[in-house]
Amino acid sequence: MPMRVLVTGGAGFIGSHLCEQLVKSGHDVVCVDNCFSGFPENVSHLDNSPRFLFIRASINNGSLISHRDLCTRPVDWIFNLACPASPKAYQSDAVETVRTNTIGAMNVLDFAVAKGARVLQASTSEIYGDPLVHPQHEEYWGNVNPLSPRGCYDEGKRLAETLCYVYQKERGVDTKIIRIFNTYGPRMAPDDGRVVSNFIVQALQGKDITIYGEGNQTRSFQYIDDLVRGMMAMMKKDGFSGPVNLGNPNEFTIKQLAELVLKLTQSKSKLVFRELPEADPRQRRPDISLAKRELQWDPTIQLKEGLKKTIDYFKLRMTHKDHPAF
Repeated sequence: MPMRVLVTGGAGFIGSHLCEQLVKSGHDVVCVDNCFSGFPENVSHLDNSPRFLFIRASINNGSLISHRDLCTRPVDWIFNLACPASPKAYQSDAVETVRTNTIGAMNVLDFAVAKGARVLQASTSEIYGDPLVHPQHEEYWGNVNPLSPRGCYDEGKRLAETLCYVYQKERGVDTKIIRIFNTYGPRMAPDDGRVVSNFIVQALQGKDITIYGEGNQTRSFQYIDDLVRGMMAMMKKDGFSGPVNLGNPNEFTIKQLAELVLKLTQSKSKLVFRELPEADPRQRRPDISLAKRELQWDPTIQLKEGLKKTIDYFKLRMTHKDHPAF
């Protein structure tokens, strides 16, 4: 059955892939994005579809319900992805990051109340902070430093989860929470400061590969197609609110990632090591037992395969310098 869908942050890396899949699946999609970290070009290929509408607006300003293109439009599902996800982006305006995860999230939830819509809130593995439990399961409350450069995002997302909880309990909103672990793939911004895009761009340009710390900190890397499949499964699932981890549980050190990127790009770049940023987590790997049980979801695209696809994307983009991300 076709759904009427609102995707906030829909012109971003994750949002654009989600919008694309929703349209392909026959749903009517409105994408709202202020383009702080997203690009209209990410969804421009959908502009000719009668099932897609792009609105350049912020969820932080005014009320969604009064927007001329939304006030009379029925909405069944809302995916709230609004908020830059890379440290470089969210730290560039920390106040706006906090605002997006508080005032913006409340605006989305108030809109859901008015429309009777189901809301999926994109949370993050960052709510676990520098974890003292490994791998991280959903019952773990985290080890977050609120007084750090990452606090605006980490604590902001934690509060967004709380808002979903209280709106469900007090106002009857059907809310769902996913905690997204490191995700990569085509349409990542090359300058967003995240490790996969950093390494690929540096390798393709023949520059030194910059590793912060000794490279022994670990991450788990999820390809975008697996994440979108998990998001769709969560939105369709009745009677389950989460939170639920969505990530690939295969764990790699940052140095291993760099070495694999060098191999796949056949780059002659050298590894150089810099001081580890403040509050950077030492290890991160999801326990996805709950997602397997409730959503019958399991990632299928492993790191080597996903990196090849992502490298091909960056090679193509680097030959088209007119793209605003380059």
